[in-house]
Amino acid sequence: MTSLSLPAPQGFASVFSSRLSRKSACRAEDTDSTMADGEGYRNPTEVQMSQVVLPCHTNQRGELSVGQLLKWIDTTACLSAERHAGCPCVTASMDDIYFEHTISVGQVVNIKAKVNRAFNSSMEVGIQVTSEDLCSEKQWSVCKALATFVAHRELSKVKLKQTTPQTEEEKMEHSVAAERRRMRLVYADTIKDLLANFPIQDDLERRDCSHMVPAEKTRVESVELVLPPHANHQGNTFGGQIMAWMENVATIAASRLCYAHPTLKAIEMFHFRGPSQVGDRLVLKAIVNNAFKHSMEVGVCVEAYRQGAETHRRHINSAFMTFVVLDADDQPQKLPWIRPQPGDGERRYREASARKKIRLDRKYIVSCKQTEVPLSVPWDPSNQVYLSYNNVSSLKMLMAKDNWALSSEINEVRLYTLEDDKFLSFHVEMVVCVDAAQAFLLLSDLHRRPEWDKHYRNVELVQQVDEDDGIYHVISPALGSDTKPHDFVILASRRKPCDNGDPYIIALRSVTLPTHSETPEYKRGETLCSGFCLWREGDQLTKVSYYNQATTGVLNYVTTNVAGLSSEFYTTCKACEQFLLDNRNDLAPSLQAL
Repeated sequence: MTSLSLPAPQGFASVFSSRLSRKSACRAEDTDSTMADGEGYRNPTEVQMSQVVLPCHTNQRGELSVGQLLKWIDTTACLSAERHAGCPCVTASMDDIYFEHTISVGQVVNIKAKVNRAFNSSMEVGIQVTSEDLCSEKQWSVCKALATFVAHRELSKVKLKQTTPQTEEEKMEHSVAAERRRMRLVYADTIKDLLANFPIQDDLERRDCSHMVPAEKTRVESVELVLPPHANHQGNTFGGQIMAWMENVATIAASRLCYAHPTLKAIEMFHFRGPSQVGDRLVLKAIVNNAFKHSMEVGVCVEAYRQGAETHRRHINSAFMTFVVLDADDQPQKLPWIRPQPGDGERRYREASARKKIRLDRKYIVSCKQTEVPLSVPWDPSNQVYLSYNNVSSLKMLMAKDNWALSSEINEVRLYTLEDDKFLSFHVEMVVCVDAAQAFLLLSDLHRRPEWDKHYRNVELVQQVDEDDGIYHVISPALGSDTKPHDFVILASRRKPCDNGDPYIIALRSVTLPTHSETPEYKRGETLCSGFCLWREGDQLTKVSYYNQATTGVLNYVTTNVAGLSSEFYTTCKACEQFLLDNRNDLAPSLQAL
């Protein structure tokens, strides 16, 4: 709760390093004994599948067909979902998948799936896919996937039981699953808004049309009859089977552009708009929307109809798949340009360019490990949703870590520390006699933070991104040996609880704005991950936890020893508590909206 980013004395990091090293060693011994006693712990929803890749599973290059892999992934995930639900489940969606490695004949595919979190009638299932060579014992990571399944009973409404995470990994996945669900629910609107507002820059008019392949030449249409082997015990078509058929027509379309055997590298989210049953005819359509220097986007659409029973086709699914053509050294080859048809073809062409930009931003922000993301990521409308997601999920993941060490306790204000990889993190905790919703509204208003935090001298709202996210410019006074005040450009993201037991979240992280570049007047500071988690402990009782993560070289506090740090935190916490108590009755109208 103190300064956002201030240099620390040289001895400070070493003090914590030595203390935490000793504590880490003790924890390691405890962990070893715990693992010995509890060896064999396994998530009750975990399902594993291992398959040897046979020639019948492969494509023209002798590699495992992605369509076949998608069927295995969907089957494994469905079994995990049904193990938790205790009833039949259907695939609702599959998040973006990035394929890191191909799998050859004779190798083994290992698929592991488990339920990360259950909501009312839906659940998120996490899937990990690896491959191994039985002769050399080498193993590779192939892909990771997240699928949403919906429990379905014909005669009664399903209310799923909640999962109980045990390990640190399970706690992290459980915590972040709520934020991922939030993104899925607004996914279609998010993409629509980004495409409408994102300026597309291309040189279509300046290209030599004589060296371009007409998009119409890549068009593919195929029909499939849903038979009993394609469906589950309720007669609904397996989601994995539909995805496999989609991959098949997309590969044909891509091959017609490049006159070669393309490799599927990424799939944008599958979202099933409705079910199909045994006896349905599925019409699958694919076309190359755009070709870039080394990759191409293929759009695929699935429609269903029943012979003689329907006058129109039902839209079942759509997806966008990214292909490359690899040479003998597995390097992407240059692709020919595509010439879109006037009208819808040009629209799809420009939307593909926008999706590529969005996809790269999303993969960079969402998929990167925390250590690989720079402190200040440039903010713009095309990545705002994913920066907000990263902001909140980073704080939740920090909160879920289980190796925090209690460093001090002063009058029930507890200070915890955590040294992990390149970061030194702090966690301060206290209980206040204020309702959680009231504390949430007061602490999420950064304009009022100078009232209780001396390290916030001035706060300016730069941009109100949406109802839950805003960008602020913060001025912090000079402390210690610094001669200049510090300034920060901060994205603040707030979230209300997704379910009972979830905390209120106020997440803060640095971003870069062209309108607020570094100036000689201030020393630019950065915060990687910080913010508040607020738990309702009872009527008019809230546990307030503040987290702050920093590199060991640049810390957020000025102090010379642990005692000094504890005193600094205690003083700020008590000021925060008094602020909450003094203003808890001023928010009655606002509380009605929560």
